[in-house]
Amino acid sequence: MPELDIQISVEDEGWPDEPALLAMSGKVLGAAADFLAREEKQPFPKTAPELSLVFTNDAAIQEINAEWRGKDKPTNVLSFPAFPLQPGGRPGPMLGDIVIARETVEREAVELDKTFSDHLTHLLVHGFLHLFGYDHMDTDEAEEMEGLETRILAGLGLSDPYAGQDPIV
Repeated sequence: MPELDIQISVEDEGWPDEPALLAMSGKVLGAAADFLAREEKQPFPKTAPELSLVFTNDAAIQEINAEWRGKDKPTNVLSFPAFPLQPGGRPGPMLGDIVIARETVEREAVELDKTFSDHLTHLLVHGFLHLFGYDHMDTDEAEEMEGLETRILAGLGLSDPYAGQDPIV
């Protein structure tokens, strides 16, 4: 299994404590990295690549979303690859950053009738795949990325988050 160097910043009091988030993130992202290496033949560097996870709130992610994407609204997860990467390309020593907003995750979990933990797991996997160059800008990309998410989540014992939906582009 590829090793990952996960750095965490908790910027909102409503999140679980840092050790709990690190344990959960390590399990989820470790499973995603293992899946990519095994099933997609994704290369990994010999030294564990670093990624940072920022657990924040809607106000902070709205500012980031406005600055970097021109969308002045909160969102659930944002990913910022350290270097441009195509799926299957070898990452460098730094993968990038994943930023997640607590209130949006909580609200969406209720709307989707999922637990907070299950929805957070999905968003961690989604953000992680973005760091490896996967995207959902068109239907083919969305189908590929959603298929990977579904298979990774199944390995973690979670159901298909896209069941009954068209690919999200």
